[in-house]
Amino acid sequence: MEDAVCQLLENREDISQYGIARFFTEYFNSVCQGTHILFREFSFVQATPHNRVSFLRAFWRCFRTVGKNGDLLTMKEYHCLLQLLCPDFPLELTQKAARIVLMDDAMDCLMSFSDFLFAFQIQFYYSEFLDSVAAIYEDLLSGKNPNTVIVPTSSSGQHRQRPALGEAGMLEGVEASLFYQCLENLCDRHKYSCPPPALVKEALSNVQRLTFYGFLMALSKHHGINQALGALPDKGDLMHDPAMDEELERLLLPFFRLAQVPGLVNSITASPEASCLPSRTPPRVGSPWRPLHHSRKVDGESDGSTEETDESET
Repeated sequence: MEDAVCQLLENREDISQYGIARFFTEYFNSVCQGTHILFREFSFVQATPHNRVSFLRAFWRCFRTVGKNGDLLTMKEYHCLLQLLCPDFPLELTQKAARIVLMDDAMDCLMSFSDFLFAFQIQFYYSEFLDSVAAIYEDLLSGKNPNTVIVPTSSSGQHRQRPALGEAGMLEGVEASLFYQCLENLCDRHKYSCPPPALVKEALSNVQRLTFYGFLMALSKHHGINQALGALPDKGDLMHDPAMDEELERLLLPFFRLAQVPGLVNSITASPEASCLPSRTPPRVGSPWRPLHHSRKVDGESDGSTEETDESET
């Protein structure tokens, strides 16, 4: 409601032309459809669980062709894709998601779309929770009593310098059962979103010791946690979105017909840029109602996402 009122006040001159009631109708329709987060500032995108789920779903739907084509991208390339939807998306979050996949590998290594997407889902949606988990893991690794573990606030965000390890720390990782006890206590008092404790226990049930990134990898691959979060389909269905495929076919059909015009086929197919995504500048941060009046612009900037265009046609 607060954001809707702010958008209303900031754009009251334009909105007065067609009425406040229509503005609120379009605004809350976009919230229900999950398109309200497109091209918005990061503080808004991560403000609520619904916004985070909507952003994850939008990222998947817009760029799943990357996975469908089997392309492998670097962390920086995935970050560029995220910035197409959220211009000020922080690099640090993308780096943390990539580290879940790459672990000890260099950050410039290539990653598949599905591996990055599920790792990014865990890191983005449970960001504050994982900051606290990292602090707990380091305390356990240094031999501190789990009953005296200090959980940092969300503002800490910075990983502390890991202390020197004694003989107990020579073993890789920490004891899984002790680690889970600490996480269970954390979930009971944590004010931010946490994965269901029962599913976390299930993810750790087959290991005796684990590392921090091994834990994050287990979360990202856990079928039940993905279902509980509800943003993405199962991995086997990740490349299938019949509704989006049908809409893309409808939008691209005029271009296919244009390519069949004599004299244009050779120029199109011979172009070295024919198979590349068009270059573009980061979109401006805009309010959800603007696509109602600028549908042509959104069509050119949405990278295949047509939910806003649908909204303008109703």
